Amino acid sequence: MTAPLDARLREYRAALFTATWLSYAGFYICRKVYAVVKHPLKLQFGFSDQQVAAPWTIYLVCYMLGQFVAAWLGRRMESRRVLAYGMCLAAGSNLALGFLVDSHQASAFVWMCVTMAIHGVSQATGWPHNVALFANWTRRSERGTLFGIWGTCYQLGGVAGKALAGFLLGWLGVAWSFFGSSLVLFAITAVFVVLAHERPQSVGLSLEDGAEPDAPAAGAGHAWRPAADVLPPGFVASIIAMGSIYFGFKFLRYALDSWSALILGEHFRLSPDIAAYLSSVFDWIGLLGVIVAGYWSDRMPGSRRTPVIFYMTCGCLFFTVMMWLVGLSSATIFVVLLGLIGFLQLGPDALLSGACAMDLGNRRQAALAAGVINGCGSVGPIVQEPLIAWIKQSSGLNAVFLLLVGVGIVTTTATGLLMRFERGRI
Repeated sequence: MTAPLDARLREYRAALFTATWLSYAGFYICRKVYAVVKHPLKLQFGFSDQQVAAPWTIYLVCYMLGQFVAAWLGRRMESRRVLAYGMCLAAGSNLALGFLVDSHQASAFVWMCVTMAIHGVSQATGWPHNVALFANWTRRSERGTLFGIWGTCYQLGGVAGKALAGFLLGWLGVAWSFFGSSLVLFAITAVFVVLAHERPQSVGLSLEDGAEPDAPAAGAGHAWRPAADVLPPGFVASIIAMGSIYFGFKFLRYALDSWSALILGEHFRLSPDIAAYLSSVFDWIGLLGVIVAGYWSDRMPGSRRTPVIFYMTCGCLFFTVMMWLVGLSSATIFVVLLGLIGFLQLGPDALLSGACAMDLGNRRQAALAAGVINGCGSVGPIVQEPLIAWIKQSSGLNAVFLLLVGVGIVTTTATGLLMRFERGRI
């Protein structure tokens, strides 16, 4: 049993959870805009599927590379400081995208690609450093449940981002979809700077955790110090294995998230704003999956995460097959299946990149583990964007969903092997 928390620690933890939740939700509010405005951008600039995919592909490449930079920074700078810089840069990049879209100039496409590259690097600071702050303020035995609740930030942030972008798109036009999200993230950054503290020791507190004996003692960590270079046995192999599996998770998540609004608009003849609202069902139902997965994993013997990851991934594969078979028959079936896939995909996604990353080593290595796992996984979104654009244009949507089934089969098999490997070590 874990010892109860004193009132002052509870107060600081609540402030930290609020600040980091808002931080990553804000990153997502900015990140989701481009998926919503793909169809209007095609109409405004006369882009093909591959052209409209290019700026987002560049964003994804820079986001992936930025994950490794963020992991490196996590061993040399306070996560709180890295996040503040990252949020300001992300909000500024989205603001610049709005001005570029509003210019209606032929050269806007090139500058959109450049700005999306900067945006990708800034967004990469969000996950590893919010996870690092979360690890600093939690115990292993409670992380699944707490992170399940905290992890709703990117589902609700995604929902809010799509809803805000869709609303502003219908009311004021494409540029204001970018402007509105930037204003929201600037406001969140100000709140974050006031509420967030690096670790309990920064405010004269401690959080005992027998599973992490190397955590700094109370009163010893008032100043931030670079993390030691000593890593636990098997640490590197574990994060590379998890990162490889995370490739499949992020391929599926970004494929559905990035293209669903466009499919709803083109295939089912829905207006761009309605398509934006309906595509957010992936995030709405997905947030429930994150909560269920976290709570379930904390109640497994030893807080094991991999059985939950495997079982939910099997369910995700089943509904991905159904999407391939019948998903394009009606908008209603498409949206229902999109929500079910979101529930069963986002739960294991959050566990693998969150609680599993925090559990691998100790609090000092959380940013490194989360950054490398997310960095390896972020190759998936890079591959899917141009690949799906090409398959959609050359072979049609049925071929796209057949590809997702294939990725789902490989990912499910890999999560089963990971569960078996973990069981063999106990």
